Formats: sequence, C-alpha cells, structure tokens
Amino acid sequence: MSSDPWGRVDETGTVYVRTADGEQVVGSWQAGSPEEALAYFERKYDGIVVEIGLLERRVKTTDLSAKDATTAIDHLRQQVDEHHAVGDLDALRKRLDALVATVEARREERKVLKAKQTDEAKHAKEALVAEAEELAQSEQWRSAGERLRALVDTWKGLPRLDRKSDDELWHRFSHARSAFSKRRKAHFAALDAQREDARKAKEKLVTEAEALSGSTDWVTTAARYRDLMTEWKAAGRAQREAEDGLWNRFRGAQDVFFAARSEVFAERDAEQGENLKLKEELATEAEKLVPVKDLKAARATFRGINERWEAIGHVPRDARPKVEGRMQAVERALQESEESEWRRTNPEARARAEGLTGQLQAAVDKLRGQIDTARAQGNNARADKLAKELEGRQALLDQALKGLEEFGG
Repeated sequence: MSSDPWGRVDETGTVYVRTADGEQVVGSWQAGSPEEALAYFERKYDGIVVEIGLLERRVKTTDLSAKDATTAIDHLRQQVDEHHAVGDLDALRKRLDALVATVEARREERKVLKAKQTDEAKHAKEALVAEAEELAQSEQWRSAGERLRALVDTWKGLPRLDRKSDDELWHRFSHARSAFSKRRKAHFAALDAQREDARKAKEKLVTEAEALSGSTDWVTTAARYRDLMTEWKAAGRAQREAEDGLWNRFRGAQDVFFAARSEVFAERDAEQGENLKLKEELATEAEKLVPVKDLKAARATFRGINERWEAIGHVPRDARPKVEGRMQAVERALQESEESEWRRTNPEARARAEGLTGQLQAAVDKLRGQIDTARAQGNNARADKLAKELEGRQALLDQALKGLEEFGG
C-alpha cells in the first residue's frame, strides 16, 4: 500500500483522496505501481488548479460575462466534486466559492453600471430629441441640416434603452428630422419658383437691353438703361448659372451702347472745345466795344459778332455760363448806352427836366430871401430852420441840374 497527505492506494489498486468529509474513492489503478497512481491523479489535480487560476484571472482582468463565468465555475466544481484527482480538494472548493462571490459582486457592479449608463443614455437621447425638435423650426437650412446629421451620428453611438422608451424617443427624433426636411424642401421649392420667375423677368430685360444697344438716342436710351437696371435689381436672383449668363448679356448690351455714346461724346467734346476757343475770341472782340463811344457803330459791330457766334455751335456745358456771360455783359452795356441816349434826346423828358429845375431854382431863391429877412429881423431860430430846408432843396436842385446836363442843357 502507498499513501501521501492527500491520498492513498490500497492493496486492490483503489485510489482514495482525503477530504473534510472523509476519504472518497478517486478510481482504480491497475497499470502500474501505487506511486505512479498517486502521481497520475495528483497531475489531474494540478490541472484543475491551473484551470481555476486562469478563470480567476479572467474574472478579474477581462469583461467575461457573469453567465460564462458561472458556467466555467460549475464545470470546475463538477470536476472537484467527482473526486477524480488527488490533492486539497476542499481548498479548491473554497477558491471556487470565493470566485462565485466575486462573480456575483461583479454582476451587481455591472448591473448598477448598466442602470447608470442606461439612465445617462436616456437623458442624452431626450436632449437630442429636444434639440432636434427645436431645430425642426429653424430656417438656418444649412447649419441646422448639418447639426441634425451630427445628432444622428451621436444617437447611433449611444446605448439602446428598453424597447418601448427607445422606440418612443426615436419616433420623436425621426419626426423632427422629417418635419425639418419637409420645411426645407418646401422652402427651396418656393425659392426655385421665385428664381424661375426672376429668370423669365430678366430674360425680357436682356432682350430689351440688347435691342437698345444700337440706339443713337443717347439721352432717352441712357435713361431707359437706368430704369432697366432698377428693374433688374427688383427682379431678384435667378439660378446661379442662369444669373451669370443673363448678367453677362445684359451688361454686354449696355457696354455696347455706352461705348458708342462715349465715342460720339468724345468727338463732340473735341468739336465743342474748338467752338469754345472761337467764342472766347468773339467775346474778347465784343468786349472791346465797351465803353461805348459810337453807339450806332458799336451796335452794328456787335450784331455781326453775334451772327458769327450763333454760327459756331455748342460749347462744353460747364464752360457755357462764363463765355455767354461775357457776351451778355457787352449787350447790357449797349442797352444801357441806348437808354441813356434816348433819355438825352427825348423832348418831353427834357421839358419835364427843365420845368422841375426851374421850380426847384425858384424855391431855393425864395428860401434864401426868407433867410435874409429873418436874420435882418433878428429871428435867428427861423433863419436856422429855413437854412436846413434850403439844404434839402439845394440837393434836389443839384440832382435836377445834373440830369438836365444829360440832355445837353
């Protein structure tokens, strides 16, 4: 018979293992010596020890599920309970019991963690739904659309909830996205319709602009082009491709007209510049008639100058007031000379002037006599009063005499 601290082999070859409940039969050994039998079953025990150690490490260091861990523990416990190994089986049972407790603790931890994660996921999805419902009313089509797509990606990354809660939240989330998409589609459909109306309106404007491009009615056509530009701006924008093409045609038609007008105006400006030089020379010639010495000759000369003036044509607009003002000044001088001559040679006016002068002279002579009488009588106050009156009458007389001189009197 052979034995060690955890087992023995009797004379019949039966192998026993010692446990807290007494000896348990391990098996029968007939293939060799008792020592070889114990060594064989001790190796089986060592194998179980290794498996338990590996399971302990997996439970502690990996995400092994509680279900898989329990299945592995039950399998090892069955091997221990079947007593097909020689060793400290009671110690193995204790390790398995401890492992069961560890797995249960991990199960509770995971349950709590899962509940927490589920609660966080629910709050996160509720927040996503609330934001999506708010974005559904937005008119910031690009940014809101991009944000909704980002919310979908965020949603996919969150854990699932219970079926009912997840379905309810997803229904609200999906409905918000659909509502936004419908509003966006309707908006751009209306925008496309507006742009199509704008395209048609601008087609008409372009057609008219191109028809006007060859016009030589510079003032009227330029005014119409300004009106067309106002109508263009009021028509709104067409689709980008159509807008660019229409604008190029519209602008091109205007460029043709205004280039032709500029060429004509440049020629006209050059001609008017020459006209200005000629009129300035005539104005200088006319100014030599002032002061007027011989009215009849001056008037004849001015008439000839004016005929040449009218034959010359237009001058630049900004120079017109100055050069015409010079001629008008000469004409006013001639008119004033004519009026002066008329007054000088008018018999009725001369008679009126002589009559007025005589009346004033008589009044002055009378006042002088009255002053002399008053002073002779010693009435100086009356004399002084009459002297002041005399000053006024004398001034009137002087003016009348000066006017009479204009008649050669």
